[in-house]
Amino acid sequence: MDLLSDAIAWLFSPDRLAGSHPLPAAVGQHLFYTAVSVLLAAAVAVPAGWAIGHTGRGREVAVALSGAARAIPSFGLILLLVLIMGVLNVAAAAVTAFVLLAIPSILAGAYAGFEAIDRATIDAGRAVGMTQWQVLWRIEVPLGLPLLVGGIRSAALQVVATVTLAAYVNLGGLGYDILQGIQLRDYAQVLGGALVVAVLALALDGLFALLQRAARPRGVPVGNVVGAA
Repeated sequence: MDLLSDAIAWLFSPDRLAGSHPLPAAVGQHLFYTAVSVLLAAAVAVPAGWAIGHTGRGREVAVALSGAARAIPSFGLILLLVLIMGVLNVAAAAVTAFVLLAIPSILAGAYAGFEAIDRATIDAGRAVGMTQWQVLWRIEVPLGLPLLVGGIRSAALQVVATVTLAAYVNLGGLGYDILQGIQLRDYAQVLGGALVVAVLALALDGLFALLQRAARPRGVPVGNVVGAA
């Protein structure tokens, strides 16, 4: 309890609003890297996932690549990309690593959302004369949206936790306070930084939970949209 109270005292200390690395700026950096990484990952994974779910082709390859990407150590991937891209492109290397880590969850959510749709619904759309594009945008995308948002939710939580590693390549964020606390053996600072990351993760999780509920088409039972998920 003493360590927890010390961590809370560290968080609410006036020093957190001053200096070269104020806490609000660190939170802003952390959220910026998270948002940019998830958006770039979605730009790649959503079209690919929709194509897989719509055509039924390439699912095995996507599953294999996603599984391999999840097995890559985050810290090792960041350092490898920094070595490949050079110290002048540290930010680009770190964001690339975060994007690669976010893609599997979004990709899975995108194609799983299409696969969970009752085939009779799609057949009915084609029976009334809908084109492939109309089936895609009027049936598959709306009904598959809840699982897609779920995939983005999972990716955002993974990235917001992993962005703490950006401090190891001097990119700031909340990982800076954690890393500095480890070096100074100030465990109250380490716990304080970790608590802020946890609060951000919980806030993002709650936000995406609301978005996922809002994405559910009205009048459609949950089981008919997302299956067992």
